Amino acid sequence: MRRFKIVKSSLRRLVMENLEIRSLMAADFMAGDFMAGELVIQYEAGLAPGLMATNQQRGVEVLQEIDPVGRDSAMVARLRVPAGKDVMAMAQEYQKLPGVLSAEPNWILKKAAVSNDPSYTSGQLWGTYSNDSPTAFGGSGTTNTFGSGAEEAWGNGYIGSSQVVVAVIDEGIDVSHPDLQQNIWVNPGEVANDGIDNDGNGRIDDVNGWDFFNNDNTVYDGGSGDTHGTHVAGTIGAVGGNGIGVAGVSWDVKMISAKFLGPTGGSVTAAIQAIDYLTTLKVKQGVNIVAMNNSWGGGGYSTALHAAIIRAANAGILFVAAAGNSSLNNDASANYPSNYSTLIGVSGTPAASYESVIAVASTTSTGGLSSFSNYGATQVDIGAPGSSILSTLPGNTYGTYSGTSMATPHVTGAVAVLAAAKPGASAASIRDAILSSAVPTTSLAGKTVTGGRLSVLDAINYKPVPKLTIANASRLEGNSGTSLLSFAVSLSAPATEAFSVAYATSNGTASAGSDYTAVSSSLSFAPGETSKTISVEIAGDTTIEAHETFFVDLGSPSNGSVQLLTGRATGTITNDDSVQLSIDNVSAAESAGTFVFTVSLNAPSTSSVSVRFATANGTARAGKSADYTATSGTLSFSPGQTTRTFSVNVRNDTTVEANETFFVNLSSALGAVISDSQGIGTILDDDGTGANRFFSGGSPDSLSASDWLDVLEDRNRRRGLRR
Repeated sequence: MRRFKIVKSSLRRLVMENLEIRSLMAADFMAGDFMAGELVIQYEAGLAPGLMATNQQRGVEVLQEIDPVGRDSAMVARLRVPAGKDVMAMAQEYQKLPGVLSAEPNWILKKAAVSNDPSYTSGQLWGTYSNDSPTAFGGSGTTNTFGSGAEEAWGNGYIGSSQVVVAVIDEGIDVSHPDLQQNIWVNPGEVANDGIDNDGNGRIDDVNGWDFFNNDNTVYDGGSGDTHGTHVAGTIGAVGGNGIGVAGVSWDVKMISAKFLGPTGGSVTAAIQAIDYLTTLKVKQGVNIVAMNNSWGGGGYSTALHAAIIRAANAGILFVAAAGNSSLNNDASANYPSNYSTLIGVSGTPAASYESVIAVASTTSTGGLSSFSNYGATQVDIGAPGSSILSTLPGNTYGTYSGTSMATPHVTGAVAVLAAAKPGASAASIRDAILSSAVPTTSLAGKTVTGGRLSVLDAINYKPVPKLTIANASRLEGNSGTSLLSFAVSLSAPATEAFSVAYATSNGTASAGSDYTAVSSSLSFAPGETSKTISVEIAGDTTIEAHETFFVDLGSPSNGSVQLLTGRATGTITNDDSVQLSIDNVSAAESAGTFVFTVSLNAPSTSSVSVRFATANGTARAGKSADYTATSGTLSFSPGQTTRTFSVNVRNDTTVEANETFFVNLSSALGAVISDSQGIGTILDDDGTGANRFFSGGSPDSLSASDWLDVLEDRNRRRGLRR
């Protein structure tokens, strides 16, 4: 962007002197700071014809031309860049053109806001205050270093949006409370009180949400039963700047009541129904739900509830949860639902690609961890104001509550404000901004993941640190030659400056020179680039061996603003030369009595191998008085062993018959593959040759001279005579 100062020329007209050109990078800004796809340029008056041709070449549309105030003044035009083109990159292109004085995004300008709500101005809403440095917001008495800093966001024009929806999974909400009514969600797909399920979601007249405790559409039942839910709702989104009561973190938001808690608590099934109801609203009806507030807990781990939370995460909904009020370490003693993780899949529900749960501890107005608050260096993410929090109560009243239940809606409100400020931001990036911008706080060091507390404006202004990672890779080795194993090196966000990173391979179980070719070099990332590839040659062979591995290690990026998140990747060379099993055929006379089959491995295995075998009939039949005895079992090969045998008993009879066959089938191999799955046993009949043919009823006319000699010799033996 350019900075300008006004100077006087000899012609006494106003001109702009260029002091500095600063490169604009996409990473400098988050979506929502400017009108999508729009540029504003200033250019010298005589440049118009040439600029028109430039616009046409780039496919840029002129949306508006602003008439100059004076004949010699610079021209101003509002442009729309082609779809898919980066606004910042186009700004840089135009900035370099002769005669173009400035080129920049069409920034969104916002009014500043200061709450005139009595409880804010009187100093009672400490949870929304800031340290008033370097800029003071609000009047005297509205300063607290340990507040959420929501007032700073308001003062910078970030007060939320009615296009952003959050859900309160809790007790019901007093939807007619004057400080809440304007911000209560109204289902656009329902006609109130017509007794028809107009939107087809299975809930009749769910105008403001649903009561899963009583299974009806009345989310507020009056009396004292919905105090907690109403209090939570006020902290998230009580109407700000309306001159009454309190102000929520997000002045402008829509809140859905998903009531599942009653006077005696609520059930896991009701909680699951509430979560799935909200997920369905987003997925099927397009309701822009960005977060669910969960100021409740208790009970043990529930797979079904966990799965419902993952489904919501996969729909892009954050799950903001209270850490609990038992002064316990959640790392040692799990608190649910805040201890759930959407990075772990359950019950056939695949894990989400990001963590959606934000677990919230409670802090005091002096910056301490509230005495009742649970904590956990790995299981509780961030702290937020939760002690002595003033908010809305049913019946147009207000009251002060304490608990992690009160801290949680501060974070949910911040999510809503951030989602409104950055409408293109994903759930994962919003969570990252909330946690990465946490203000370091002594009482939370070692007690939460971030070691800090909520800061709303810092979350809005947060620019993600580009994180460099390298992914594992694998490939079949092949039988000969070489092939490339490619590793993806990625940045989580574009860097604003060019940088390089060195890399080198190292041995694991694979050896450089024989299994792969060692490499060492460096990658260079230009501004805006987010991905590169490292390729390593691997050698094919026919050796039967275990899968082998080697490593690719990244060095430190030359740009200190880039964080090395994953510095080592494992390359797996997958062996495709398998140990193979086969069985031989056996052919013998039936008088042999036993057939011995051999099962072989084509090469020794480094691990145990087993295989099932079983006989099956061919022309031979199994049975007690048949041709062979059915046999089955399992053969096991120890490492290095290559052959095993087993026997099949064959019945020796005196029946003259054709040769007969049976089969032995191999199956269910472990540690090897079966290349030949069937062995054939051939039983050779030995009852129809020589003397046997005569004594078994054969015709004498069919005997040859040698056969007659055999008959005579056999006859003499039978009579005990010698020739």
